[in-house]
Amino acid sequence: MSLRWRLSLLFALGTAAVVAVAGLAFVWQLRASVNAALDDTLQARANALAARVATARPLGLDGQGGGSQGQFSGGDELTQVLTPGGGVLDYSQAAGAGPLLTGAQLAKASAGQVVLTMVIEGEQARLLAIPARNGGRTVIALVGTSTNVAQAAESRVWVAIWTAAPLAAAAAGLAAWLLTGAALHPVERMRRRLTEITEHDAAARLHVPATGDEIASLALTMNAVLDRLQRALVRQRVFVADAGHELRTPLTALKAELELAARPGRSRQALAAAVTTAAGDTERLIRPAEDLLLLASAEDGAAFLRPGQISVAGVLSAAVRSFAAQAEARRVTVRLNAAERLPAVADAGRLRQAVDNLIDNAIRHAPAGSTVGVTGHPDLRSGRPGIVIEVRDHGPGFPADFLPHAFERFRRAGAARSRADGGAGLGLAIVASIVRAHGGRVVADNHPEGGARVRIEFPREPRTDPGSP
Repeated sequence: MSLRWRLSLLFALGTAAVVAVAGLAFVWQLRASVNAALDDTLQARANALAARVATARPLGLDGQGGGSQGQFSGGDELTQVLTPGGGVLDYSQAAGAGPLLTGAQLAKASAGQVVLTMVIEGEQARLLAIPARNGGRTVIALVGTSTNVAQAAESRVWVAIWTAAPLAAAAAGLAAWLLTGAALHPVERMRRRLTEITEHDAAARLHVPATGDEIASLALTMNAVLDRLQRALVRQRVFVADAGHELRTPLTALKAELELAARPGRSRQALAAAVTTAAGDTERLIRPAEDLLLLASAEDGAAFLRPGQISVAGVLSAAVRSFAAQAEARRVTVRLNAAERLPAVADAGRLRQAVDNLIDNAIRHAPAGSTVGVTGHPDLRSGRPGIVIEVRDHGPGFPADFLPHAFERFRRAGAARSRADGGAGLGLAIVASIVRAHGGRVVADNHPEGGARVRIEFPREPRTDPGSP
């Protein structure tokens, strides 16, 4: 059932319930008011009857056990004067010669006022009885009146309620149908517009009404979602294009080497050289493929860490030693300055991969004769103990327009940091993914004294185990 139907039915049923409750309350109040008015009238009549009975001569019963008729009332009034034992001393024609009260009611009336409703000859009547005195004895003065007028008024009220309730419910349901239709029309328009938007029309957006209400807020929110989806789609397309571009060069070279090796007349040495070159091209294919798989796992939230208790200083020392030959070939000195051990819970292999990427970048862009600094020390600035790793070179530094995008995939810092100069633009993106998986953050900037600097900060013990397999 649609929201419009549900709201209409809810309003209709709610209105019917309100009318019913209000009608019941009105009928109850009407009945109480009419009975109060009747009781006031009966009280005045009973008091007058008691006064007349008190000043009258002693009443007695005739030989057949009946009293006189009509001495104290007219024939159209309900009036009786009774003894506590049930004898009728006086009565009106409307009341009849038989006692209208039972023995229990007579006993109660002898002690005090009694008000009751009963049916007399097919008509409902309201009766009031009070004790009175006649000739030195206690008698009961009983007066009554028909409730036909009150019943007629109550019946008319019930007819009005049963007539008005369905009409009010129908009117409320119709009004709710029209109002919800008008209120939901912009939502339906947005829904239709959303169904028209495809991946080929990612720039399309919803119209935002100038009402400033919840519908406008919904349109703004949906447009924000569409903006994020468009950015994700653009990143995906760029990722696919860049990945294809990165893989095309080694694939082309590998194909050429294999085609040359397959030509007749090649010597054993030429075939061996072709196989060696093809193996190198294959290695060039494997490296970016593994990097892309790591980045995809990080984006999908998949667990790729195997954390354990490690010595960060040991990881840094091993990384610096592994780059000794490369640094010497470029006439660059790699200097380590780390506190002893630096224990932490982390994935040693992935942390080493991140540090290797940073040292490799720093060596490749450091000028000959300069120093690449690798430091590691505790971070006690926050309430949660952490570790800081910093790698700095003394080269030209990062271009200012590159820094906001330093950790995006396939980003290179201008022509000086091109593919030929090393890397596919995935190194810093991998560093960021590994550090984030450890619950930390990474910052790239330029040192005030010159050179590029990358700073890694991560906690000694992560709150959760993000990399558990």
